[in-house]
Amino acid sequence: MKVLVVGANGQIGRHIIKQLSHHNDHTVRAMVRKEEQAEELKKLGIDAVMANLEGPKRTLSKASKGCDAVVFAAGSGGGTGPDKTLLVDLDGAVKMIEAAEEAGANRFIMVSALYADNRDNWHENLRHYFAAKHYADRMLEASQLNYTIIRPGGLLNEEGTGRVNLAEHAANPGFIPREDVARTVVASLTEKDTNKRAFDLVSGDTPVAEALQNL
Repeated sequence: MKVLVVGANGQIGRHIIKQLSHHNDHTVRAMVRKEEQAEELKKLGIDAVMANLEGPKRTLSKASKGCDAVVFAAGSGGGTGPDKTLLVDLDGAVKMIEAAEEAGANRFIMVSALYADNRDNWHENLRHYFAAKHYADRMLEASQLNYTIIRPGGLLNEEGTGRVNLAEHAANPGFIPREDVARTVVASLTEKDTNKRAFDLVSGDTPVAEALQNL
C-alpha cells in the first residue's frame, strides 16, 4: 500500500514515516510544507512532496495522486491561535479528505483527539481545538472513504511499549507515547476490524495488533 503521511514532520508523523519506511507491505510518501524538510527526507531515501494544508485543494490532490491511503497526522500546534486551528485542523483536514476522494486514495486514517466526539468532556480553554477535531471527524465519517478515526489521549515523548487500551468510548482519560500512536496508525491501515470505525486510544496492557482485532 502506498501511504501519504500528512504532517510528516510532526512528532507523530516522524514516527509513522520511520515505521512505514521499514514496513514490508507499505511504501510511504511524506507531505511537508518546507523545501528543507523535503530535501532532508529525500536524503534518507523517502519520497517527499511539498504541499500546504492552507493552500489550494488541487495541490493536496496532486500530492495524493498514486497513493492508496492517506494518514492525517497534522495539526496547527499548541503555540498557535484559534484561527490557525480552524484553518489546519478543520479546513485543512476537510480539504485533505476531499483531495483523497479526488485522487482515489480510498483508505484514510485520521489522528484526532481523545473525547473529540464528546462535547461534555471538552476542556474550556481548548474548545476551539476540540470543535475543529469534532467536525473534521464528522466530515470524514460522511465521506465515501474507508476511514479509521483514532482519538489518542495525552501525548508523551517517552519510548513506546507496543501495548495499548482502546475502546469506542474510553471510560477514563489517559496518556500514550507518540510512538505507540504511530504503531496503531500503521497497524490500522490493513486491519479490517478498524474499517469505518472510530475509537479512543491510551496506554494499556494489550499488544496493538490484538487490541485492534478485539475492537
